[in-house]
Order: sequence, then structure tokens, then C-alpha cells
Amino acid sequence: MNETKFAIHIHTHYSDGNASHEELVKIAAKAGLHGIITTDHNIWLDGLEGYYGQGKQKVMLLVGEEIHDRTLDPPGNHLLAINARKELSRFSDSPQQLIDQIQHSGGLSFLAHPVEDPLEEFNQKDFSWRDWDIHGFTGIELWNHMSEFKSVSSGYFSAAVNALFPKQMSLGPLERTLSLWDQLIASRMQKIVAIGGVDAHQLQYKLGPFSIWIYPYLHHFKSVTTHIINSKPLSGSFPDDRNMLIRSLEQGHCFVAYDLPAPTDGFMFSANNEEGRFIMGDAVKIQNGLTFQICLPRQTLCRLLKDGKILKEWTDHKVCTHITTDPGVYRVEAFIPYKGKMRGWIFSNPIYAWL
Repeated sequence: MNETKFAIHIHTHYSDGNASHEELVKIAAKAGLHGIITTDHNIWLDGLEGYYGQGKQKVMLLVGEEIHDRTLDPPGNHLLAINARKELSRFSDSPQQLIDQIQHSGGLSFLAHPVEDPLEEFNQKDFSWRDWDIHGFTGIELWNHMSEFKSVSSGYFSAAVNALFPKQMSLGPLERTLSLWDQLIASRMQKIVAIGGVDAHQLQYKLGPFSIWIYPYLHHFKSVTTHIINSKPLSGSFPDDRNMLIRSLEQGHCFVAYDLPAPTDGFMFSANNEEGRFIMGDAVKIQNGLTFQICLPRQTLCRLLKDGKILKEWTDHKVCTHITTDPGVYRVEAFIPYKGKMRGWIFSNPIYAWL
């Protein structure tokens, strides 16, 4: 298996961000990313996708779009469109039609920050997803870095501390978002892929003669990432590599990571039966038993969950195994100590085990 590391959900100066695409790929190279996916608000830009840089500095740029309905108050139903490769914001007032159009175009659709809290002190509204009479979307943004900031900041002082000391802030996806994900899978009986989103803007605040950059792009890119598992290495041919990565994302062959405390490269959650080996995102038959294996980059707290509930927990293993004959939706959560607290470190996509 071959692993690529992406930052997803990034805004440029074409919407409410503070950098160009060219600047962003240079920052991504410094962060050690293989690629980034930009998603400006209600605007898609053609002619920018491709590989940038050379050698170890080579970074893939994909250009998506964050589409939302501006007629709502506050504007809502934010949807990340990836690989649709055309402008679709005219469908923003009809989420189902928008999802259908993205799918028809060969793209992927992810509900952005499906659970979010307001931060009234800074006039930041609640942009949670509202229209649940939908189907056919690819997945959800399980961990939104900036939504987490809004949820853990309880007032001016708390927000200031979290803004000035961002390494102290992140704890993991909101429990409500994790629960929502489990409930959606259970109620719809379908695969729902989880990705991590940085929602990066690199905001600038002025305090008299001083300017402060809040959550710089480089910090975001070193923090919440989506690791995509591919069947073969990147070839260097952009169209081929883009297609391979999109298909891997669509299948849920990926995990959400917080790479700032320690690299998560090399993590794997797999299952074996008489038919072979399966990985995150796969559906597999139980048959005569199924052996799950979790490979961690280092020893830390690890949990195997079944249908959203903790099934088994390990505290000092790099390789964890579990044998079962029970059907269900199995996924992994790992936590790591950092800056005096246990932080969410790895959140796998599920393996769907059926009879």
C-alpha cells in the first residue's frame, strides 16, 4: 500500500483566504504534504490543477469548491465539491440537486463542518449542515480545524488563548460529529467516508498598529490531515494520479490524522478472512471469522469501535488484533499525549463487516 498526505478545505484570496494557490503549494511543501485541495466559497477556478515543484518539494494541487446557500440566514448547507471540475454554485439552493450534479460530473461531495457552534463574541454564526433530506453524498468532514476552535472557545479570553497558542487547542473531532457519523452509517446502511478539513483562511486581526495572523496555513498543514491509501505509488502523471487519489477517497481508503504531536505515517487498519486482506473503506463478508489488525506508528492508547461503541482498548501496543464473527461497522480511534493532554491522533474510516 502507498500513502499520500493531503490538507483539504483551504481558502485562497479568491474568497476569504489570504494566499494564492502558488503560495499555498510552497507552504504545503514545507509541511511535507503530498498535496492540497483548495475549496473557495462558491467559486471554482479552472487551469490551476497539477503538480508544482520538483523532487521532494513536488506537491499536487486539486481545486474544488465549498458551495453554500447564501439565501439562508445564516448562509448554510456548506458542501465540499471535489473533482467535479466545473462551476456548480448555481445549484446551492438545492442540496440534493447539487449532490446529484457533483456525482454526475465524477466528483465527490462532503458535508462541511456538519456540526458547528457559534462564536457570538466574534460574530461567528453556526454553520452546521441543515438539510438532512438528502442521499448520495460521499461523506462528511469529520474534523474541521476551525470549527473546533469555535466550539472550544467559550469567550474572549478563551478564544484569545486558543488563537495565540494553537498547539494547545486541538483535542480531536467533536464527539457530536463522531456520533452523527456513526448514526448516519447505521440509519442509512451505506458507506459514508470521513475526511479531515483544515478550513484554512490565515485570518489577520489588527490591534492598533499591530497585526496578528491567526492560524497560519503552515500550522494547519502540519496539523489535521487526510492520509489516502493507494494501491500503487504516484506515477508523476497528474491525470492518472488525480484519478487514483479520487477513487481511493471515494472508497474510504483513508484516515483522519493529527500529525502535529507525532507523524501518523504508516498507520493501517485492515481485516483478513479466507478471501484475503481488506482495508479501511472496504466491505467484507464475515464468513468463518474475521481478523482485524491495527498497526500504529508508536505505542499509545488505541480503541476498536463497533457500531460506534468501544469494543476493545489497548494502551501499550503498536500492533493490535481482534478476531470476530459478529457483523458490524468497525473503526479505530487512537490518542496521544501532547502538551499535557490526551489528543485525538488517528481516526480511521470503517471496515464494513457483513454476513
